[in-house]
Amino acid sequence: MQIQDAPELPHLRRQKILLLLERDGKVMAADLSQRFGVSEDTIRRDLAELAGAGLLHRVHGGALPRSADTGKDFFTRAIEVSEAKQALACLAAQRVQDGQIVVFDSGTTTLQIALSLPAEIAITAVTHSPMIAMALARYSQVEIILAGGQLNTAAMVATGHEAVRLFESVNADLLFTGLCALHPELGLTTAHFNEVAVKQAMLRGASQVVAVATADKLGAVEPFVVAPCHRVDVLITERHIPSGDIGVYRQQGIEVQQARA
Repeated sequence: MQIQDAPELPHLRRQKILLLLERDGKVMAADLSQRFGVSEDTIRRDLAELAGAGLLHRVHGGALPRSADTGKDFFTRAIEVSEAKQALACLAAQRVQDGQIVVFDSGTTTLQIALSLPAEIAITAVTHSPMIAMALARYSQVEIILAGGQLNTAAMVATGHEAVRLFESVNADLLFTGLCALHPELGLTTAHFNEVAVKQAMLRGASQVVAVATADKLGAVEPFVVAPCHRVDVLITERHIPSGDIGVYRQQGIEVQQARA
């Protein structure tokens, strides 16, 4: 796959560098310089910017993927669910009403929401996560629609055209969007390029979008943009936000609900 040069738009070039890094597992400055038709000094500045944002790890002559918690597989993250995340999931579950069509995006927080629903809830649930589908199967009055596609084993979700087509056919009352990061200016972003189209299809079909996020995900940025911040209708998060003023989200018309503790 040849990725064309966009020297006049450095942010696009950097996003393409991240895509190459995700695909190949490493990038070299000399190769990137030739690919994009810019100097190696320019590429080194790009890599420095991306490393400073925590999006990659610089090494001699190039860069490697991040080695942060975002690299952990689904099962490891599911085991490490915090009390704060469980509390937020309980708040989110209270928004579900009988008779609704509810889309559950991927993620361990969304899994916790599925586990926190009232025992007798009667809804139609749509998801591309086999793990969330299994959690929802415990409810006798929940009809489950599971999207197919290529399984991303790190995130335990189906991606690809089949999943996109399903979500394009769903007019959901409520979407619990899986949130990698939410920035007031850069919007919803994700660490995996193959999740972008699926998440965007979910957003297009949802009447109300609820984002449930621990404080560390607010003000953060991942490599690939999904949607602007104002596409979120409701943000459920923690009481204390070290990354900045929660008011910046309210200014965009988002209803913000914060946990009491």
